[in-house]
Amino acid sequence: METINKAPVTLTFSAAAEIKRLMNDENNTGKYLRIGVKGGGCSGMSYLLGFEDKTEKDDIYEIDDISCIINPAHLIYLNNMEIDWEGGLNARGFTFNNPNASTTCGCGSSFGV
Repeated sequence: METINKAPVTLTFSAAAEIKRLMNDENNTGKYLRIGVKGGGCSGMSYLLGFEDKTEKDDIYEIDDISCIINPAHLIYLNNMEIDWEGGLNARGFTFNNPNASTTCGCGSSFGV
């Protein structure tokens, strides 16, 4: 049986709605929403957000009725982060409000600690 942990990340209403819309897309093959980080980007680290299957290294979280997976090694970078969705004409896409980031880039998809 899989254990669902208390979520270290929050989703705004608009982010949760957009993720649910994307999850219902017939081209989506992953069972979970992966939230993570990887090295790279203009500030040193980039965010990962996509649909994938769980690996043995992942923990499962239920966030707004969305099954999410996060590698515990990434929690130092993600703890207390909020993910938002902006759907306006000037800005469109997911944004990350991360209190752990000491620097961010202008595009909002990379950060440094």
